[in-house]
Order: sequence, then structure tokens, then C-alpha cells
Amino acid sequence: MCRSIKTLRGTAPATDDEVRAAALQFVRKISGFRAPAPANAQAFDAAVEEIRASSERLLHRLPAKRPRPAARPTEV
Repeated sequence: MCRSIKTLRGTAPATDDEVRAAALQFVRKISGFRAPAPANAQAFDAAVEEIRASSERLLHRLPAKRPRPAARPTEV
């Protein structure tokens, strides 16, 4: 997968901007376009919106990750 897409499921909810940025990166990777030509812009933008909406639904349906427990001091 594209390394520039970060994991959005965490202990804090992902922002709308983070979800949209990930969707945009995904569509760029799949389509091979950094920025589509005007003739392809509508299809490109629609794909970004569909992936964003699907990602939002997924993140809302999954439980948040629990924070890692604090490290316990080791006894010497």
C-alpha cells in the first residue's frame, strides 16, 4: 500500500481532513494521476468522495484503540 497513507484508527478520532487526505492519496495511487486532466476530474473527485465516505463509516464502526499502558518502572 502507499506508504504516505497513515493509519487513522487510533486512540483519538481522525479528523475530516485526515480522512480526506488519505482518500485522495489512495485515489492518486490507484489512478496514477497526481492531478487529473479536466476531462477526468469529475470521476477522480467522485472516487475521492466515495472512498472518504466509506472510510468514515469504517472508522465509526470500529472501536477506538486503547492507549498502551504506561511502562512500569523496573525494580533494581
